[in-house]
Formats: sequence, C-alpha cells, structure tokens
Amino acid sequence: MSAVQTQKLELSIIGMTCAACAARIERNLNKLPGIHAAVNFASEKALIEFDNSLTCPEELSRSIEKAGFAVADRTVLFQIEGMTCAACGNQIEKALHNLPGVMVALNPASEIVRITFNPVLTTISELIATIRHAGYGAREITGSSREAEKVQRLAAYRQERHIFLISAVLALPFLLEMAMMATGDHNHLLPRWLQWMLATPIQFWAGKRFYTGAWHALRGGGANMDVLVALGTSMAYFFSAAVTFWQLDLHVYFEASAMIIVLVLLGKLMEARAKQKTSSAIESLIRLQPKTAHIERNGVIIDVDVNSIQPGDIFVIRAGETLPVDGIVIEGGSSVNESILTGESLPVPKETGAKVFAATSNLQGLLKCRATSVGTNTQLATIIRLVEAAQGSKAPIQRLADAIAGIFVPAVVSIALVTLGVTWWWSGQFVTALTHAVAVLVIACPCALGLATPTAIMVGAGRGAQEGILVKNAAALELAEKIQVLIVDKTGTLTEGHPVVTNIVTTGSINESELLQIAASLEQGSDHPLARAILEQASTRNIPSLPIKDFVSLTGQGVAATCQGVSYLLGSPGFLESNGVDVEQTRFSALQAEGKSVVIIAAQTEPAPQIMGYLAIADPLRSTSAKAVERLQGMGIEVIMLTGDNPITAAAIAAQAGIQHFQAEVLPQDKAAAVEAIQASGRFTGMVGDGVNDAPALASANISFAIAAGSDVAIDAADITLMRNDLISVADAILLSRSTLYKIRQNLFFAFFYNTLGIPLAAFGMLNPVIAGVAMAMSSVSVVTNSLLLKRWKAEH
Repeated sequence: MSAVQTQKLELSIIGMTCAACAARIERNLNKLPGIHAAVNFASEKALIEFDNSLTCPEELSRSIEKAGFAVADRTVLFQIEGMTCAACGNQIEKALHNLPGVMVALNPASEIVRITFNPVLTTISELIATIRHAGYGAREITGSSREAEKVQRLAAYRQERHIFLISAVLALPFLLEMAMMATGDHNHLLPRWLQWMLATPIQFWAGKRFYTGAWHALRGGGANMDVLVALGTSMAYFFSAAVTFWQLDLHVYFEASAMIIVLVLLGKLMEARAKQKTSSAIESLIRLQPKTAHIERNGVIIDVDVNSIQPGDIFVIRAGETLPVDGIVIEGGSSVNESILTGESLPVPKETGAKVFAATSNLQGLLKCRATSVGTNTQLATIIRLVEAAQGSKAPIQRLADAIAGIFVPAVVSIALVTLGVTWWWSGQFVTALTHAVAVLVIACPCALGLATPTAIMVGAGRGAQEGILVKNAAALELAEKIQVLIVDKTGTLTEGHPVVTNIVTTGSINESELLQIAASLEQGSDHPLARAILEQASTRNIPSLPIKDFVSLTGQGVAATCQGVSYLLGSPGFLESNGVDVEQTRFSALQAEGKSVVIIAAQTEPAPQIMGYLAIADPLRSTSAKAVERLQGMGIEVIMLTGDNPITAAAIAAQAGIQHFQAEVLPQDKAAAVEAIQASGRFTGMVGDGVNDAPALASANISFAIAAGSDVAIDAADITLMRNDLISVADAILLSRSTLYKIRQNLFFAFFYNTLGIPLAAFGMLNPVIAGVAMAMSSVSVVTNSLLLKRWKAEH
C-alpha cells in the first residue's frame, strides 16, 4: 500500500461478548480491499490499517454493523485558544457541527469544548483543523496534560499581565490629558506628536490580539467582541492620526483609543483570574489523589507511582494516608473519611470485605486492600468526568443568550453606523458623531451575556460535587428547581435497603428451621433485598440450601420451584392468592401494620395448596427520611411513595415517613407507567430510586435522582447521582438548583439591562468612550464575581 494513502484507526467496539465476536468482526473487515484489521476482545478495540483510495471510512462502519456490532463514539476535550466572548463560542460550535456525526458542548467560561464524535467519520486532527480554520487554537486535554495545561495557562496569563502593565505605563500621561478635559480645559497638555507616539504601540502591539481575533472571526463568517473593540479604537486612532499629520484644527482622541484598549485588557485579566476560580472544584478533586502508593509484591512493601497500579494489586494504607485507588479491604480495620465523595463528615468504619475509594483518608489503623478500579475507572475519576461534563454542558436557559449573542455584534455595528450618520446629519459635527459611534461599539461587548450562564453552572456543579451531589448535565441542574411532585421508591430509598427477618411463623407441620431452609432454597441465587434477608438469616443459623428444580420467578411477586419432590410457592400474599392459595390476612395483618413485609411459603399439595408458614421481614426507615420528607413538603413539593409492598405495610412506612400519598403493589414494570400517569396531570415530576427495577421509572420522570449505593443501571439512568444514601440529598440538590438558577437569572438580567441601558446612552452622547470601556470591562467581571458567590452555598443536611 502507498504510505501516503495508508490510514490507521483504533476503534472501540460495542457488543462483543466473546472471542468469537472479535473473530467475526476481524473477518468481515479483512474482506474489504486494502484492509488489515486486528480485533482484540480483551480491550474491545479494533486496530485497522487501510488504504483510503480503496476503502472509505464509512465502509468500515458498515462492515462492523453488518457483523452485529457498533463503533463506540469517542469524547475528547479541547482547550480553546483565542476566544474572547460568547460569539466566538457560537462560531466554533457552528463550524464543528458541519462535520459528520459530531456533537459539541462549549463552555465560554472555561474555554473548553467537549466533542463527542464517530471516530470512523471524523478524526481528532480534523476537529483541530476545523477549529483552527474558524480562527482559534485547540489543544487536546488528557489526564497527563492537565498539569502542563495549567502551567501553560499561567504563563499566558503572566504574558498578558506583562503587556497590560507596559500599556498602562504608556497610557498614564493620557490620564493628565483627560483630567484637563474634565475641568473644561481643552488645550492639549501633551503635544499631538507625543500622544501619537504613546498611543501607537498600545494600538498595534497591545491591541494586536483584537485585530487578530477580529480577522479570524470575520474570515470564519462571524463577528465577536474583537470586531467591536478593533473597529471602535481604530476609528478613534486613525481619525486622530489624520488630524495630527494633516495639522487640522480638530480635537484628537488618542486618549480614548489608548485607554479603551488598556481598560479592556485590565478587564480581561480580571475576568481570567475570576474564571480560574470557577473551576477550583475540579482542581481540588484532581489534587486529592496521591502520587505514590505502597504496593505489596512478593511479600515486600514497595512504593510505586500510582499510575502503575493494576487491578488485583495489593496495596497498604497506613493511618493518616490517602487511598490511591478503589479497592476491597482484605485485612485490617479502620475508619475512613469519605466526605470528599459524599459530603458526609462522619467517618465510615471499614473491615474485611468493605469497599474503599481513591482520595478518601484512612483515619486510624492499617488497611490492606486489593485494587479493583484504577486510573480513569475509579469513583473519583468518574466524579471528575461527571463534573466536567456538567460544567461544559449548556442549560436550556442559555439558548436565549446564545441566540442573542449570534446576532448581537452585527446589530451593534449597524447601530453604530446609524449613530454616526444620524448624529453627523443632526449636529453637523463629524467629531461628535464619531465619538458617539465609538462609544456604542465599546459599550456593547457581549462578554457578560456569554458568561452569565456557564460561570454559574461551573460553580454550582462544582459545589454540588463537593457536597456529594453529582449532576450529569446543566439541564438537570436547571430542571431540578421545577419539581412539583417527587416520587420515591421505598426499599433502599426511604428505608435502609437492608431488610432482616424478624419473625418466622409456622403452621405446625414443620418447625422454624425447616421452613427457613425451604425458603432459602427457593430464594438461592436471587438478588432481591427480601431474598437476601432470608438467605442471610439461613446463613446466620448455619442452615444449608437444598437443590431445587423447575424454578420460575415473577419479578416483584414471588417464585415457584420443586424441592425434594414437593412443589412450593413463595411470595407476597397477592402472588399466592393468584395461584389458588387461600390466604387468611388476619394471621399476619398485625405484622404488616408494623411496617413489615410478609413472605408466605405454601406447598402445592392435593386437594388444595397448604400454607407451611410465613416470614416477616423488616426494612427499617432511614433515620433521615422523615426529616427529608418534611423539608421537601416545606419547599412546596408533594412526595408520593411507590412500592411493590402490600397496602398495609406501605401505609405503615408512609405514616412513619410523613408521606400522605402512596401507591402499593406496584410491579417493577408498572412503575414507569405510574410516573407517566402523574405527569399526565400536568405536574413536573422527579423520581428517586436505587434499584435495577427503578431504571425505567427514572428514565420516564422529568428529572431523576439515583442513590449512589444503588445499582449501576439506576445511576446511569438518573440525571443526578446522590453520593450520600439518604433522601435529604434530594432536597439539597433542589436547593442547589434553585440557588444556581437564581444566580443565572441575576446575571442575565444585569447583562441585558447593562446593554439595554448602555447602548442608547452611548448613541445619544451621554457616555464617553473611555467610560464605556470601563463599564464594558467591569460588566464581565461583575457577572463572574456574582457567580462565584455560589461557592458560599452549603447543603443543609
């Protein structure tokens, strides 16, 4: 193959279950002309080298799909260089959206763009080339490049500060000139030639960034803040230069062009410094993981770089040290501070078999652990990715700001031209008209508008992460405040999620141990919380399970199986009644009234099924549930409980929690329908759950919350993940949403109000261009500073 035409791809494949899958994909790919493919089942990746003159990338994707699999999308982060305002972000997004299979989320506050793309249709080099063609620079952000990126940004900040300080020194004499003008003395203190010499390096050296940015924006078919600043200051500078060189009897405006550039640079420095603080939550999370770890190899403890740890490695954590990766305790006992992940200050006891997490602190004792998740797979890394994704995403409320920013600059230029023409015609003074037009251009910078939403989202999502509230995207943070009805699952959400057998009642034909043995045998292999309670009780009593056959399970209802030649039914009273068993409710109604779930065991004998006994299982209410429900109701939110339990038990738990409305005997497959029925009443719904059976309902709700201790499926389906296992975190998340949206609305109001008021004042000559420059610079700083006030927000748990 020609070296020029050879292209290499590494693709992640979705859906492989065995080595045969990999072989089938590899075989299909290698049938294409000019293809050499190797598919690795372990890494689930395909390494492909192909001649692009013989095979197009789309054929690779079609071949993989034909084999029954799919190519996984890839997500990358780029640090953008050269952005100055929201209009720049719109221009970059517009350019990237022209590429096939690309989804873009750009945050003008952090100047980071998150791109999800199909690696077959688009490459990283094409993404970078597209961004550069739009007039901006792009550098990919990776785990190893974060520190280098931080150093590079600091160096760039120092260079900008150096340019500003030199410009400020050159502009100092103009302050005397402006002071003379303020007293009504229009005789120049500085000779015009000296003013020209001072203003020229400021205009073309310090102001070079504005000309460069304006050129790139215009070449890309858009306009941004640089266009306004470059146009406004150039009008003032070149008019003054013409007056100076042609020795005309007119006033010069070198002080205006120079001071505007100096003040805009000052504003940009202050804005950059403030914006760095909005991402401090991410920085603090990244700094938490230690650089080295104590690994046990061949019976010897050695110190290694944390990045070299592999799953299965044994590591040791001494008192006072921070855990390097996620793992399971295999020896020792201690207490661990997990507040960085959960926001909960109380230490968590750890013993053999307990899970431990990277970045948490071992408070006492020695722990020996086996690594389970390392690198980008730790819970800390997952939290960082979630926070970054949330900070980089756009809230629906930002669409209005984006739409306005897209047409704002051309509209302002048009207003400035109209101002120039009308004022010149009305007053007959070109100099006056020029001054008014320059003021319009300078005052109307859209920076504050572009920063209003993303800075608040960044700070809000960061604070949430520090309090154990992980927001999947900005839309979730916005929507949470709208919740009118919160639907909660019972088991594991309102309750502890760890049921225990409290009563074993037999009918007399067998004893308690025999009844428990039959129940445990029927439930062996089940992962249902009630099944686990039965199995744990049998294990505690050292009662072994018996072999079974003909096993049938109805999710959320019960099971049927044959044990030692006898067919048994085990499940809820309703399940047994539906199978022809005569259930006497009065026998166990007192236990149900105490909030206990009753599981009945019956033998399918002739002529009628015979009840062998029943087990009462209690799942105690979380200590915080009643307080959480009271808080939510105090916030104007109705709480409704859904449970598969019987009405009597459900009523008892609801009463303990202070919940007035509940639905009992709701099967897992019916939970989503129950949520949709509540939505049909026109109310905005939230759903809280923790189990696999909650995932459909979580997906159906307008916004969903998952308890982190729950299943991965529930967490994946939810919009917000709560690292603390209690309902109070939901109230905290809603309050965080309300606080964040309050700041966004404040920011947008001030940004709109500022431009609405400033442009007419400038157009009618009531705003000096230099004062306009000060106001424009401070507007952006004030919006970012207002967002930073969210750092004071604290959860009320």
